[in-house]
Amino acid sequence: MSWTIERTPGRPVRRTGDDRLAVPLRLNGTGDRHPTDTDMTLTLAEAEHLHAALCRALDGQPLPPAAPDCRNSVQTSPGTGHTMGRA
Repeated sequence: MSWTIERTPGRPVRRTGDDRLAVPLRLNGTGDRHPTDTDMTLTLAEAEHLHAALCRALDGQPLPPAAPDCRNSVQTSPGTGHTMGRA
C-alpha cells in the first residue's frame, strides 16, 4: 500500500497547550475510501528548522500570486544570507 499526505483543508496550523505547533495533515492510503486526519506536532525549534529548510528549498523559485508576506521580505540566496546565531 502507498500513502499520500497533504494539508487538511480548512484547518490552520495552531499552537498547542504545551507550546508546540500542530500542523493538520490528511493521510490517504491507496484504495482507502476513508482518509485519516491527524496532526504533526513540532517543538518551536523543530518548526524553525522546517521553516528554514522550506525557505532554502523555495529560494530562486518564482513567487506565486498568493505567497505570504514572509516569503517576499526574507527570501535570500544562500551566498548572501548571514547567520547571526543558532537556536
